[in-house]
Amino acid sequence: MLELFLEGDGTLSAPDITRKLQLPRTTVHELVTTLAARSYLVSLPDQPGRYRLGVRAYQLGSRYAEQLDLAAEGQQVAREVAETCDETVHVAILEDLDVIYIAKVDSTHAVRMVSAAGRRLPAHCTSVGKMLLASLPPEELALRMEEEGELAAMTHQSITDPEALHAALADIRARGIATEHRESNPDVSCVAAPVHDSTGRVVAALSISVPMIRWTETREPELAALAAKGAADLSSRLGHRGGGR
Repeated sequence: MLELFLEGDGTLSAPDITRKLQLPRTTVHELVTTLAARSYLVSLPDQPGRYRLGVRAYQLGSRYAEQLDLAAEGQQVAREVAETCDETVHVAILEDLDVIYIAKVDSTHAVRMVSAAGRRLPAHCTSVGKMLLASLPPEELALRMEEEGELAAMTHQSITDPEALHAALADIRARGIATEHRESNPDVSCVAAPVHDSTGRVVAALSISVPMIRWTETREPELAALAAKGAADLSSRLGHRGGGR
């Protein structure tokens, strides 16, 4: 019954609930009365007979949110994605203009990307970092880049020109997916997708890293779709219900 209030404008009457759940009217009346008495539902003062979720539902949701651990949830989703593609999967967050890996699951292949949770890299050299930079409000991105100054290179493929980076970030915003080819490691390509929290804010990114010996143009869309699905799964675990900003 409570899940019904997640739909539409979030308000329902007892007859609405009866119709949607196909329950007896007396049963619905008793349940609504009990939920309202315990503040899970509250009646609308200007619309007698209609209800919305009450403060008790918010308190439960807040307690659940407090118990969420992005790193732990990210590790679980990364494991599921890695089992599907057998490549290295990372979850990372943004700090200033760097990314910090908070979860990582290795490929089982003998040749794989070498990294570790807790490692810090320049955001503009990685797919997760570019995804996170692309998700920043323009004014915040401009301020961070101004404070950072020169963009350092990790390989000869790294973007060091601010205008080129802005162009790359615009493309990422349009696609909703970030890629990098040998920009942080001369032997690796990566693809990343954004992770949203319950408010729709991008709080992390999930990437799949593949050695160039296993990377192909035909495989890239498949990996991008898998990264997007993994990021969506993690977003769902964090309470995201679609949309974003």
